[in-house]
Amino acid sequence: MKKVFFLLAAALVLHACNNSYQQMAIRKKPKNVILLIGDGMGLTQMSTAYYYQDETPSFSRFLHIGLHQNQPTDAQITDSAAGATAFSTGYKSYNSAIGVDRDTIPRETILELAARRGQATGVIATSSVTHATPASFFAHAEDRDLEDKIASQLHASPVDFFAGGGIEFFAYREDGLNYLDSLASAGFLVDTTELKRPAAWNSNQKYGYLLAADGMPKMSEGRGDFLPRATEMAIEYLSQDKDGFFLMVEGSQIDWGGHANDADWIIDEVKDFDQAIKAALDFAEKDGNTLVIVTADHETGGMSLSAAEVRMQRTYKHINPTFSTGGHSATLIPVYAYGPGAAKFMGIYQNNEIFDRMLEALRW
Repeated sequence: MKKVFFLLAAALVLHACNNSYQQMAIRKKPKNVILLIGDGMGLTQMSTAYYYQDETPSFSRFLHIGLHQNQPTDAQITDSAAGATAFSTGYKSYNSAIGVDRDTIPRETILELAARRGQATGVIATSSVTHATPASFFAHAEDRDLEDKIASQLHASPVDFFAGGGIEFFAYREDGLNYLDSLASAGFLVDTTELKRPAAWNSNQKYGYLLAADGMPKMSEGRGDFLPRATEMAIEYLSQDKDGFFLMVEGSQIDWGGHANDADWIIDEVKDFDQAIKAALDFAEKDGNTLVIVTADHETGGMSLSAAEVRMQRTYKHINPTFSTGGHSATLIPVYAYGPGAAKFMGIYQNNEIFDRMLEALRW
């Protein structure tokens, strides 16, 4: 009888906790937003986290899930620049656009808006920080390939913390300019050697980490825990701001593995990205005022987890990742949300509505 009573009590507590979370996800206003983008990560890429590691993926912690459709203005299939610009500005644009609309007019990004409202901001990527996705949150350029131009805008942007690769776009440039000096003059302490946590975060100091000439190394090349550790460090630093913060984290190389049709590359990068999601969710659970959103700009590779062939016969006992393209596909993309405002991200909608739903959740 005691056991039955205990189980009933536990069930009631669990129900009450779940109901409390659901109310928070619907009604409460978040103070912070962490947007994690797995570049090129469709549902199949995400699914590899369930088949190629022993621990339960962080994706299982989300209760609110939606789908977004992501055509740009000039094509049926998006690239990363148009996809990220839709997230960052709320405007659909053309492929290659960085923070500009279809008429190349610069549009205020969610990061810039957060800074204007007094919040701290950050961007992290395993590509160069001038690459399409991170660039679309702090820069404005008519073409994603103008990485020298994009780099020249970072020191004057409202970014407070950044981490990734891209030294060559700030120093050793063909025009002879050195934007590492410009970053220092703008108040950044820039480390080009290691991702080192300071003894104490100085809220009056900005921090930057440029740790590769261009993109960061692959996981298989020894990148280690850069992405989850940079995410943890950014959260530690940015969360000192009493007004809240906005942070964008990109798992850039899921996309690169898709372009290469390299399943091992994708699997390694998804597992790494999953650890960055864990860092964000662990903070959000303790904080109670943080909205975490995980999505992708598009799917890359037309990836499928197919039945393997053994001795000329197809078997359902083994999985064989296969690909239908070396480019992007038009598949709808999952959106996972946790925390205050998470319920707003359920349903099927256009990619630029993610911007609108973030603002709606924040009540800006």
